[in-house]
Amino acid sequence: MQPQPGPLTYRDATPDDVDAVVALVESAYRGESSRAGWTSEADILGGQRTDRQGVLDVVESASSRLIAVERDGALVACCQLADRGDGTAYFGMFAVRPGLQGGGVGRRVITEVERVAREELDAREMQMTVITVREELIAWYERCGYRRTGDLTPFPYGDERFGLPTRDDLEFELLVKPLTGEAAAGGAEPVDAGAAR
Repeated sequence: MQPQPGPLTYRDATPDDVDAVVALVESAYRGESSRAGWTSEADILGGQRTDRQGVLDVVESASSRLIAVERDGALVACCQLADRGDGTAYFGMFAVRPGLQGGGVGRRVITEVERVAREELDAREMQMTVITVREELIAWYERCGYRRTGDLTPFPYGDERFGLPTRDDLEFELLVKPLTGEAAAGGAEPVDAGAAR
């Protein structure tokens, strides 16, 4: 009989976590390993998803934090939580280990980070950006209570730090969710994610 996995634990990432976070993010979005989960961007983007400096910048930023999510001492998920001021927080760099996607880890992580944003940052709204062609992912976020705004920003074509696009119609859309009132409850469907930009 296999032992039951332990609970998820949350902590702020440190510079010592940077390499593990980069590996996790890359495994969730790029290359063949990402195809084990459902958040892969391998069909629309090659190249890197992030790099050491990008992750270190988030870890060392005064206005954001990188949250490392562990189970039984192993890194299984991560995300960025940034205080944008004016009662808004930004959720990004979300990744769940591909083999754990679809098991509810992503839903638990996003719920916990929304709680932190509400209680520690006094945020009234969470924001994120998602590539618009990721319809399945956007639908998952909508079930979690996020709504599409129609506010679009172009994909940074030519900047290899964001990957190598395989198509010319990529753009980001702003998704938002109120963190107070009834709408804050969002959906409760226990499906998994891991892909806010």
